[in-house]
Parts: sequence; structure tokens; C-alpha cells
Amino acid sequence: VVLGGAAFLAAVLLAGWVGEVSLPRLLRGLPLALDYVARTLPVLRWESLGADVADWMWGLPDWLVLLGDTLLMAYVGTVLGGFVALLLSFPAAATLAPRRVVAVARRTLEVARTVPTLVLALIFVYAFGLGAFAGVLAIAVHTAGALGKLFAEEHENAHLGPMEAVRAAGGPWPLQMRYGILPQSLPGMLSLGLLRFEVNVREASVLGIVGAGGIGEELYLAVRQFEYQDISAILVLILATVAAIDLLCGALRRRVLGVRAA
Repeated sequence: VVLGGAAFLAAVLLAGWVGEVSLPRLLRGLPLALDYVARTLPVLRWESLGADVADWMWGLPDWLVLLGDTLLMAYVGTVLGGFVALLLSFPAAATLAPRRVVAVARRTLEVARTVPTLVLALIFVYAFGLGAFAGVLAIAVHTAGALGKLFAEEHENAHLGPMEAVRAAGGPWPLQMRYGILPQSLPGMLSLGLLRFEVNVREASVLGIVGAGGIGEELYLAVRQFEYQDISAILVLILATVAAIDLLCGALRRRVLGVRAA
């Protein structure tokens, strides 16, 4: 225990040294960070609350359109990535495919999920130009890699009896997967897909920083132009949207898992 604790402490100190973590530097910069946050807070007076809020949210119509674009990016990217993940998850499951096929499928999924979404967005912006299309592709690729691994694990936990029954009846491998494995894995896959959609909404909110469209692009523009109150207004919209999506997806996931348990 002592040796393990010493090794852990040494690893923490080494990581702090490599990361240039400095407590005095943190304490010096903290007031500046708090001052920046204070600058973004709107001036709201009770006697003129409606006018102050209207002035703070002056760009609401345009921001809501961009927020809708962000949600659509996350939705389409999740659907496309989930479809690719579904196709690759069966050959990636160790109990369902030959070892070499499993290795190729898993390496493919690893590559897709290893590259950060923001880096993928940069690549696709360079290839296809500015706009939401690059963001959708970035989200789809990363989602395919992440969900493909999780879907494969769902398949590996499925009972093989139904699949063997389809095989005994002369059904080919695709039909064995369709009727023997997929019905068992589907509730868990739907739950994972909803959870991934929550993540992708947050991811899509920042992809505009690299020109991939959505509300993130407007937020980045406000930061660059020191439009402090616009920053807080856009952040409030993003936080409210993400919170609503989290609550909705959480309720749907509980319902799906409840049906699965029943």
C-alpha cells in the first residue's frame, strides 16, 4: 500500500511538472478570470427588467436559428454515426465473427474514436469548406467509433441460443445477427445512442470555433470581438438547451431500460 501510494504521488508530481502546474500562477490568474466572468454578466434592474433582458438577448432570433443548426448537426451526426457503428459492431464482437475480422473491425473503430472531434472538424473544414457539413461528418465519424465499441460489447453479452437456432434453420450470418442478436441488444443500443446524442449536442456547440457551423461560431465571434454580454447570453442559451436535452434523453433512457428490464 505504501509503495503504491508513493508511486501514485510520484506520478501526480511528474504530471504536474510536465503540465507546468503552478499554484502561485493559478492564484495570480484567478482574479483575472473572475473579472472576465463579471464583465460578461448583464446589468439587470428590476424597474426595467424587461427592457434589460431584451437588450441582453438582442440577437435571440438569429441565435435560436444557429442553435437549431447545432441540434440538427448533433442529430444527423448521431444517426449517421450510429448506423455505421451498427454495421461494424457485429464483426467487432468477439463472439460473433472470426478473430481476424474482429481485429480489423476493432482497429477501424479505434481509429475513428481516437481522433478528437475538433480535429476531425478541422480536417473536414479544410476538405469541404466552412459550414455545418464538416461538423456533421466530424460528429458522425467519432460517434461511429465510440458507439461501435459499445454496441459490440452489447452483442457479446447476448445469448447465442437464438443465433444458433437461426443458423440451424439454414439462415446466413446476416440473418443470424438480425434475428438472433439484434433483438437482445437493441434496448441497450438505443440507450447508448441517446446518451451519445447528449454528448454530441455539447460537442456540436463548440465546433463553430473551427468554422464547422452552429452556435459555436457566433460564440467564438463574440469572444474575439470582446462582446462580453453576448458571450453570457449565448452561453445561457447553450446551457439551457443542453440541460433540456439531458433531461429529455435521460427520461427516454430510463423508459428504454425499464422496458428492457421488464
